[in-house]
Amino acid sequence: MKTSIALAALLLAASSHAAPVTDMQRSLALREQWIGLTRDVAWPARWHDDGRFHYRKTVEGGFRFLLADPVTGRSEDAFDHARLAQAITTATGQAQQALRLPFEDYSEERADGHSIALLDVAGTSLRCDLQAYVCTPQPASTRRPRGFGVVRDLRVPADPTPQRSPDGQWEAFAQGYNLALRRVADGSVRALTHDGDAQNFHDPESIVWSPDSRQLAFYRVKPGTARLVTRVETAPPGGGQPNVQLQLYPKPGDAVDIERPLLADVANGKLTVIDDALFANPYRLSPIRWRADGRGFAFDYIQRGHQRVRLIEVAAGDGQARTVVNEDSRTFVDAWRPYQYEIDDGKQVLWLSERDGWRHLYLYDGLSGKPLRQLTRGDWVVREVLKIDAKRREVWFSASGMDARRDPYFRQAFRVSLDGGEPVRLTHADADHDVAPSPDGQWYVDVHSRVDLPPVMELRRADGSLVRTLEQGNIDALRAAGWRAPESFVAKGRDGRTDIWGLIVRPRDYDPAKRYPVIENIYAGPHDSFVPKRFWPFGYHSGGDKGIGMQALADLGFIVVQIDGMGTSNRSKAFHDVAWKNLGDSGFPDRIAWHRALAARDASYDISRVGIYGASAGGQSTLGALLFQPDFYKAGVAWNGCYDNRMDKISWNEQWMGWPVDESYARASGVDNAHRLRGDLLLIVGEQDSNVDPASTMQVVDALVRAGKDFDLLNIPGGEHTVGRSTGPIDYAHRRQFDFFIRHLQGRQTPAWNAAPDAPSR
Repeated sequence: MKTSIALAALLLAASSHAAPVTDMQRSLALREQWIGLTRDVAWPARWHDDGRFHYRKTVEGGFRFLLADPVTGRSEDAFDHARLAQAITTATGQAQQALRLPFEDYSEERADGHSIALLDVAGTSLRCDLQAYVCTPQPASTRRPRGFGVVRDLRVPADPTPQRSPDGQWEAFAQGYNLALRRVADGSVRALTHDGDAQNFHDPESIVWSPDSRQLAFYRVKPGTARLVTRVETAPPGGGQPNVQLQLYPKPGDAVDIERPLLADVANGKLTVIDDALFANPYRLSPIRWRADGRGFAFDYIQRGHQRVRLIEVAAGDGQARTVVNEDSRTFVDAWRPYQYEIDDGKQVLWLSERDGWRHLYLYDGLSGKPLRQLTRGDWVVREVLKIDAKRREVWFSASGMDARRDPYFRQAFRVSLDGGEPVRLTHADADHDVAPSPDGQWYVDVHSRVDLPPVMELRRADGSLVRTLEQGNIDALRAAGWRAPESFVAKGRDGRTDIWGLIVRPRDYDPAKRYPVIENIYAGPHDSFVPKRFWPFGYHSGGDKGIGMQALADLGFIVVQIDGMGTSNRSKAFHDVAWKNLGDSGFPDRIAWHRALAARDASYDISRVGIYGASAGGQSTLGALLFQPDFYKAGVAWNGCYDNRMDKISWNEQWMGWPVDESYARASGVDNAHRLRGDLLLIVGEQDSNVDPASTMQVVDALVRAGKDFDLLNIPGGEHTVGRSTGPIDYAHRRQFDFFIRHLQGRQTPAWNAAPDAPSR
């Protein structure tokens, strides 16, 4: 251990005049150094059915999972790490290390007296027996896949498994485009529908039986546009000729599957087509769910354009539909995150709404549809429903923005009674809190931290009293190696009134007497906020790698920042609405105001040399910076960007840009505005990106070529959406980004990598 600290300290002592290869190798090796030095960083807890909980923490050499008992206070390894590593190796063919297991969390179940861990490894679901230490890959779903949730892939047959009634007497199944019933006792079959065809088929996978087996509900479907994106795999694994990959990929404006619910009576065969007046022009209907008492069935309705969301219930007796809860907005209803929770078989409904300008909890009578009460209110936002305790009639939730003079993004935890009253606060420390209540509601585990404060994991009783501190992060080794905490900074936004929060990462050998070019790491949402609030590195879940990347870049002689401008989430509705039909804005007026405010108080912050980088929607914003704000941003590296919202997936883009597709899409387009490019641009794309159509990048390339613009392009064969960030040739792609910013913002030459024998490669 002393040797590793000494080595890291030696590397950190290298001056800015060190050989560029050494500088680059130091930055590319940063993640591995910090894994070796960080101690006791604990991830939030996951409770088991037996009342215990597990969590992950950093230890010397990597990570370890622990299992804790709140009653006895004892903790132990959650499993034999070495045996599980070997079991995963056997199942996947990929070698694993005991303290570098390839997952951050898992769920647990019991089967035949054995503990079973359910986990995901590189997209493969594994079911691992923690007594026998055998991992079994789980078969892929046999259900017909749906492109981004709205168009069925009709190239794939529907699951042929008959849907058996709860009493076991009947089976419903497909007969071509229709449905039929089979009596289990004698095998006799009779048709349930007769009018199905290719343009109006009855979906067997949507069938849901009533609890008394007397009725069943299902969807009749008018299929949408089966848009197929074609990608050429130019360098397939093992070599050989290119392959063609096809993906069902509906885009903004495409026709979606139109679903119409039907109700069938088993005894007399009567079919009732449900009047769709209350759910016309659907973007999506949720799967049907019958009420346990048999009074009817329910589904969620999102209208095309995302300006209306409803909970619909259909009566079993006459098939009449009614609206239980309705939500309308002149801009968008944020259906990107959970917005409703049903209590007591839907007899009450907990609803999240921004109708008063802030996201709050409302309670409705599910039988009458009448609003009962607003459970939370104020100039702050509910972030997440953590637990609904129906027995105690309480809701546990996280919220932020209620503490004056504190970071408005720090989450705090509360309980509130469904019967009204003021929320009870459960957390108080000036930090971001990740709280996990126990299933029985008697305990909760609170992990709180800041970017400059290592995590503290505490076990508390439901009344908030402290039982014990489970873990406390130790950053002594990082400090001994020269670790430098990021800094928070707040400045006024475009309106001169609204606080805009950001984060500053300086080189670990920072000298305030020097002038440093600035690089902004951008992701402008709008579906969340993105500036890290938890401890870094390894700010539990996936935030740590992003922080390491920012520090690695800063160590090359930059100040790197990240900012949440207007248009991102977790503030007021008005703050969020800036993004509506306006993704090209990317919060730039707020970001530039923030940069200038920091430069006014920090002489080392050189805003005459500002670069920017981002991935996916952040790639779109990066290109947008050089198209729409070229007087401020001078160089950009855009990764796998959705540069034209008409070319990207339907789900994300119609949520924020609306429907029908209009001129707002063109205004934000990096293709239509490519002729505006000023400054220096590097485009990085994964050839096999299944999230953002890689043609989006190539259409920008085409427009730039036609406009006579100079730029750089790195197209990585076989690369997916996360290429260069978590998959593929990570060091190579990051090194190209490092090279680009050094050359264009510092004016320094970078190594001749083809001639450098010690050039990093992986």
